[in-house]
Amino acid sequence: MTLPLVRCHRFPAALLAAAAMVGALAALPAATFAQDASGVRMVPPSGGGADYWSRWRGPSGQGVVDGAGYPDTWSDRTNVLWKTAVPGSGHSSPIVWGDQIFLTTSRDRGRQVSVLGFRRSDGALLWETDVPEGRAERHHGKNTPASATPTTDGERVYASFGSRGLVAVDFDGTLLWHRDLGQIDNYHGPAGSPLLYGDSVIIYQDQNGGAFILALDSRTGETRWRTARSARVGWGTPIAITAGDHDELIVSSQGQVQSYNPETGEELWSCSGNLREVIPTPVVGHGLVFCASGRAGPTLAIRPGGRGDVSGTHLEWKTTRGSPFVPSPILYGDYLYQLNDMSSIITCLNAKTGETVWQERLGRPSREGISASPVVVDDKLFVTNDNGQTFVLKTGPEFELLHINDIGERTLASPALVDGTWYIRTTTELIAIGD
Repeated sequence: MTLPLVRCHRFPAALLAAAAMVGALAALPAATFAQDASGVRMVPPSGGGADYWSRWRGPSGQGVVDGAGYPDTWSDRTNVLWKTAVPGSGHSSPIVWGDQIFLTTSRDRGRQVSVLGFRRSDGALLWETDVPEGRAERHHGKNTPASATPTTDGERVYASFGSRGLVAVDFDGTLLWHRDLGQIDNYHGPAGSPLLYGDSVIIYQDQNGGAFILALDSRTGETRWRTARSARVGWGTPIAITAGDHDELIVSSQGQVQSYNPETGEELWSCSGNLREVIPTPVVGHGLVFCASGRAGPTLAIRPGGRGDVSGTHLEWKTTRGSPFVPSPILYGDYLYQLNDMSSIITCLNAKTGETVWQERLGRPSREGISASPVVVDDKLFVTNDNGQTFVLKTGPEFELLHINDIGERTLASPALVDGTWYIRTTTELIAIGD
């Protein structure tokens, strides 16, 4: 479905003279996707997606970055390659492909929302494309009309704006299609990011009546399938996994975790145990799917591959120790790390058993003080709070705080990492961090 372009600014070339390209840095963060003995793994991004940061939580889909050469120390001046102002407001995380960085933003209390394209080498704003006019929504103070992180297949960028619909633009900012998905009635406003699975764009919208999970043709925006859901609230992002001889879509939301056939939308299994409010994205490893919910509510470790209600058969373990409200957990090696953002506490769990390995506080306790999801690179765990402080920890069975970086800006978005460079969105700027 192609609609006329409402507004697309392409900035004059004379104003965008390229800075010298950043020198050769580290290897690309191409994540490994080897199946473990159980045959369970994340479905990798297609095409060249593993070479860049093409989706929410990066190539691994879990915030784990392969490669080396990424600096672990920075400030508002130290190791800053460039800074550029981001117009409007939004908390969507950056994605990267080639020499472009893509973000979404909003203005005028959500009456105008748009997709932005920046040049990666120097941070220059290349274009801004507005989404067609539509409904404005109410949002929580930490949410915005531009909180969902876009995704790309290297040809098109796909971005969700809740009641304003889902759009696809090309790498020049031309609007290719727009789908109006109706009014999304979620009391804090929608925020879940779209997922690319093959040539389908998949998103779910839980709301007060009419909840659904939907697959669209990535080239045309036409509906491939749509399945009704009963959840009335939720802000999460689906993941796609391979479980033995088939793939599954995993949705962690109100009251339960559900699995769908990504080709048809048929529900495969469900597992009860979640609380009412669910934001974190699940992670996968050791033959398990780890799903966290609520304000320090339970974390569930579920064996996928079942059928029907698997609450009594496939729930490997359950714990309330350190469960997050907003940031997603991260799995690295044998350990699952979780951030209780209601009290600024990090917990390391044995991923196979759910037993607590260690638990420590990061800085001053702050209610809802961490929004960005953590990342792991070079055997180090990076946790950024809303004040822009990043706690750098050594991964493993012993708590070790290496140091704290302070970027000096409020930061709610999660970072992107490519070619030895961090790309961090604050509330006002996009910043490149590198040696």
